[in-house]
Amino acid sequence: MTTFNIQPVNTVLFEDIQQKINLKTKPLGSLGQLERIAAQIALIQQTLTPELQKPHMLVYAADHGITNSGVSAFPQEVTFQMVMNFLSGGAAINVFCKQHGIEMCIADAGVNHDFPKGTPLLDLKVAKGTANFLHEAAMSEEQLQEAIEKGADQVTKAHQEGCNVVGFGEMGIGNTSAASMLMALLCKLPVAGCVGRGTGIDDPQFANKINILEQAKDFHKLSGEDPWKVLQTFGGLEIAMICGGMLKAAELGMVILVDGFISTSAFLVGYKLYPALKDYAVFCHQSDESGHRRMLEHIGAEPILNLGMRLGEGSGAAVAYPIIQSAISFLNEMASFESAGVSNKE
Repeated sequence: MTTFNIQPVNTVLFEDIQQKINLKTKPLGSLGQLERIAAQIALIQQTLTPELQKPHMLVYAADHGITNSGVSAFPQEVTFQMVMNFLSGGAAINVFCKQHGIEMCIADAGVNHDFPKGTPLLDLKVAKGTANFLHEAAMSEEQLQEAIEKGADQVTKAHQEGCNVVGFGEMGIGNTSAASMLMALLCKLPVAGCVGRGTGIDDPQFANKINILEQAKDFHKLSGEDPWKVLQTFGGLEIAMICGGMLKAAELGMVILVDGFISTSAFLVGYKLYPALKDYAVFCHQSDESGHRRMLEHIGAEPILNLGMRLGEGSGAAVAYPIIQSAISFLNEMASFESAGVSNKE
């Protein structure tokens, strides 16, 4: 499997950064999380004057074989239908990216559909969806490797274009089931405590979803000690591409915007392999999908927002982006007590 060179962020500048924050014209700590975000990004970029340049939102779409076992309220064809909605500019992520000046790219990671020639879609298709992990591994080792590399390559291209902050979105009917399994194995939690209602299943469907996923866990009998094997067995091609993209972004010293439940499951795989990945990640929101809070707690992550959102697509990351911009703006532009001629407390 591809290896990445991810170094922990150098903290030598931390005291200087914190002093700059503390000497702004405000009581100590009064800007709350904005101060933490500003310090983190300054450390990632190793500068007292960080900048966010050419933000990108990379959205990957793929289908999941587990949907054939009735774990979703929506049929599989909704994946490609939503891709077409993305391409026509009609989805929430389109609206939020446009609002906040984020460049958005839609990629076919593994949609079970043949898109017409000329469709303005980045074709990264590895396969027409994953296999049904109730009966076999979701993907082969070769497919996983290809997805990881393609996700990494796309981030490399964005970086070469001057991007230093990147978010990841996803679309794939059935992908909350995949994310739940990644969480259960890698966090060593009972499946039932990791499963949510995804696209809005009713009580009987919810009970069936838990039962199916517990059967899948029993069938494969994985320990969870090998994150790549867990991803290969239960993951999605879009989740694998996001994981590869996040790992490459950290290797390149970029700021990573982590979205909701699905994107965080991709992060979780990378984090288990390379703990220093966390240094580069800004966790943008806590999803209303029931397992997300517990996943964030396991990672030790503090999300910026909790708006009851559970849409996916990268929507939470895009909505949080102007808050991150505010953190950088106050650090770079707010006056200090000395420059403003304001008396500091004794």
